[in-house]
Amino acid sequence: MSEKASRKTFRARLQTMVQQLRSGIIEGTYSVGDYLPAESTLAEQFQLSNNSVRKGLKVLVEEGFIVKIDKVGSRVIQSAERERITVTVGCMPSITRDLEFMRLLDDFHALHPAVAVKPVTGTTSGLFTSRTYIESIREQMESGSIDIFTLNNMNFNELAESGYTRLLEEQQANAGIYPFLNEAFTADGTLYVQPVTFSPVVLCYNRTHFREAKLPEPDSGWKWNDLVQAAARLTVPGQKHGFYFYQVSENRWPLFLLQSGESFLRDGGLPGDIRGTRLMEGIRLCGELIRDRDIFPGYLSESSTDASRLFLEGKISMMLATYSSLNDLKHSDLDYDLSPVPYIHIPITLLLSIGMIVNKRSKHKEAARQFVDYMTSGRAQSLIRRHTVSIPAMKQAAEAPVPEEPRLNRPRHYSLFREIIPSYRLHSELHWPARDFEPLRHMLKMFWSGLIDEHTLSEEITSLLRKDSTG
Repeated sequence: MSEKASRKTFRARLQTMVQQLRSGIIEGTYSVGDYLPAESTLAEQFQLSNNSVRKGLKVLVEEGFIVKIDKVGSRVIQSAERERITVTVGCMPSITRDLEFMRLLDDFHALHPAVAVKPVTGTTSGLFTSRTYIESIREQMESGSIDIFTLNNMNFNELAESGYTRLLEEQQANAGIYPFLNEAFTADGTLYVQPVTFSPVVLCYNRTHFREAKLPEPDSGWKWNDLVQAAARLTVPGQKHGFYFYQVSENRWPLFLLQSGESFLRDGGLPGDIRGTRLMEGIRLCGELIRDRDIFPGYLSESSTDASRLFLEGKISMMLATYSSLNDLKHSDLDYDLSPVPYIHIPITLLLSIGMIVNKRSKHKEAARQFVDYMTSGRAQSLIRRHTVSIPAMKQAAEAPVPEEPRLNRPRHYSLFREIIPSYRLHSELHWPARDFEPLRHMLKMFWSGLIDEHTLSEEITSLLRKDSTG
């Protein structure tokens, strides 16, 4: 066994010991006044050194579960004597909607009264003052002011590219999580993020509009020409348009580039001219769709929530969506369903995932781990499945039967995500630096607006890639 692997198994055994003792105290296996097993017994049971056992017991002392009595042992104390630990979670406001986060916090607090979890959103005054979310994560982690962050796979790519994984606690893979999600959050063979939810980009459509237009509903065989033809028939000037999506979202437009089946690296793994390539075809198609006023409204979106609002109001018949965004529809009576996104050459869609990282400099590392472990537990994942339309990262929870209560407006083909797993692709498969997606988006907006031509676009893309490759 390698030294790195040995360290990982040691951390796992130590973490298991702390978790089991903590759970034993909370659940009453060890009552107030009881003494925990001797250090030598714990060392033998968990295959740890006596010194490592002492480190684990120190965590329980800091959390207020036990007191160490010299030459006697570790005694369980009353909860009233414990100092409640506060763990901070930095997150974006959408987490409240996508995870029913406050419900999960209430459940966690009921199970673990000694730990208080405080969410700190990106809108909190004075917190995220940096230009990017990644720089905010770095600043808050280096200062030790935030214990946990939520982030998506794109955020993680940028974090890894910037060398900031040094600030993150390594994670142990949960065998119940879909393996492809762990792969999305792994760098240099190490897992740094625990996946919580995920979603492919799908086509969401209004079934009533299709019935009224006497059109067959979308299916897995649709190409983009099929969508354009249907959208034209669904459009009623001055009333509704056939198709829409939040154009500038990094969780939407990269889909068209990925569907080319190509990346920005040309022959020999070097950047080159993209004119005449399938990649350029995907870029061109995206621009053609968003400029086509016969099917696509000129509405100026501020977020993906705007697209959901238009869909709810019946102003658009089809939209590109994620399962998370469907939470905007879960309390409506709208008759809608899902289909795979249309494709260019081969069926491909964009995969997105949300997970949690633990700050290596956290003053409450064990409590932070405890909360992250809860978020990926069967209990929390089942709550996400029951109370949202999001897809839990745990396979068993994601594929469980539709909950009878509460009655949410779920699409008939909710399980579509299982059928299209082979089509999942990540942003990283474009071989474009995550930190440069913003300048790439700017270049593409210039091209889609007719302010630069294909030749200029190709030159600017090649120039930026070469600049990155040479440092």
